[in-house]
This record gives sequence, C-alpha cells and structure tokens, in this order.
Amino acid sequence: MIAHLKGRLESSGADHAVIDVNGVGYLVGASARTLDALSAHGEFVTVHTEMLVSEDSIRLMGFATADERDWFRLLTSVQGVGARVALAILSTLSPDEVHSAVAKGDKAMVARANGVGPKLAQRIVNELKDKVGAIAFAPVGGTGMPVAGAAADAVSALLNLGFKPNEAGSAVKAAEEELGDGASFDALVRLALRKAAK
Repeated sequence: MIAHLKGRLESSGADHAVIDVNGVGYLVGASARTLDALSAHGEFVTVHTEMLVSEDSIRLMGFATADERDWFRLLTSVQGVGARVALAILSTLSPDEVHSAVAKGDKAMVARANGVGPKLAQRIVNELKDKVGAIAFAPVGGTGMPVAGAAADAVSALLNLGFKPNEAGSAVKAAEEELGDGASFDALVRLALRKAAK
C-alpha cells in the first residue's frame, strides 16, 4: 500500500500528474483542486495517495491533503460512485463544502459536479450522512477531519483497518490529548487502537 509520494512534479494533464520519485515516474489521477495546489513543473511535491485495484488495472490517485483523500474514500464507498465521479465532486467542491452538503442534505450542491445526477446526489447525501455526521477529529479543519500531519495519517490508518470514521476520529483525538502535540504517527496509532478496543 502506497500512502504518499514525495518527488518532483514531472508533468500534469487535465486529470492526472506524473511524479518522479528517485527516477520512477508515478502516474496519479487527481482532482482539478489537487492539480491546482501542486507546485510548478520541476518542483518537489508531496501527495497523499489511494491505490485502486481492479481485475484489469491498478491505479494510483493523488491528493494535495489527507482530508481530500479521506473524502475520496468516503465518496467511493457509495454505490454508483467510482473514482471518476468522486474526483469530479472533489474538483467542484472542497472537502469543507462536501461535508456541509452532506450534513445539510443538500443534494443540489453535490449535483453541481459533472456526471452527478439528482438521484446519485441524493444517494450520496443519504449514505454519507450517518458516516460523517458525528465526526469530531483533532486537529480539525472545517470538515471536522484532520487537515494534515500524524493525526490525519493515524485516522487514515484506522479507517484502512475497518474502523468507522467517527470511531477512528474519536480514538485518535483521545490518543492525541493523552500524548500531546507532536506525538508520532506510530505512537498515535498504537494508543488509538488500545482506546478503540475498550
């Protein structure tokens, strides 16, 4: 599992970028928002990643923030939402705006994205409302999800292990409160797992 890439931005297109990591060029699919956030060609960048494996392909998706990556995971958990639709939503709406739309049940806001009709927008809002309504992570951005750093990566690790977003967020928040600012990723994950098991 590739969690992130750090390397030189080789090139970019309408929906992807090529990042050179020690001589290996990684093609990563990306939202317009992430592509806008990347530095100029030739500059060093860091992208959070999600690997998509299907019967006939392995694709890597790249995100400027862990927050956007986590919303990509949530969006693609909805039936009928593939990587292309999720990227279209994240190109149109920021993670804060997606969270707001889901919390308010605003299907019209979600339907602003290319390829998202009213029925799919309604399904997205309905299915994600329960998953994200109680999220209270720390440190937080407007979405209630971690913006970056060890806490965000720890939440992501717990999500990958099958924890629900509110469970992962609460456990990491409790671990961070106990360990204090500057706690390492490993320490946060270990303590969060102990707290989640109680």
